[in-house]
Amino acid sequence: MKTLSIAFTCCMLFAGVCLAQQVTKGTVYGTKPTPTEVIDASKLETFMGNKTRISTAIKGKVLKVTKEKGGWFTIDAGNGKTIAAHFSKYDITIPVSLAGHIIIAEGIAQKQFIADDMQHMAGDTPAGKKQHSVNADPKRSITFEVKGLIVE
Repeated sequence: MKTLSIAFTCCMLFAGVCLAQQVTKGTVYGTKPTPTEVIDASKLETFMGNKTRISTAIKGKVLKVTKEKGGWFTIDAGNGKTIAAHFSKYDITIPVSLAGHIIIAEGIAQKQFIADDMQHMAGDTPAGKKQHSVNADPKRSITFEVKGLIVE
């Protein structure tokens, strides 16, 4: 019985070490980014201008890993804003310890689309009053679909 408990303890320690992924400089998740131009995450919204969707590479600090499977996380966009990011392929898993690291991510940036915004005829009553309110979070106006990222 004593050897069984020792073997079980050793297996648990080994499993814990294997599951705790270490994030080091140069670690790649997804495909390795090969950007020609890297944009700072705080300047992405102004870089996009009137475009609703662009392919680009951004550099920023990961604030929080919201879901490991599928690679869902948030990037600091400056001035209290965040960029909601996730991998285009669901089979990618990122560690929670990625939070706080500076990354370069390559993918597609997209502005949040609000159907009620700038559509004067759709949803308006004859008197010109809107029938529904828009609940858009102004601090999360951009989403980023990541093809690959590298830790700096």
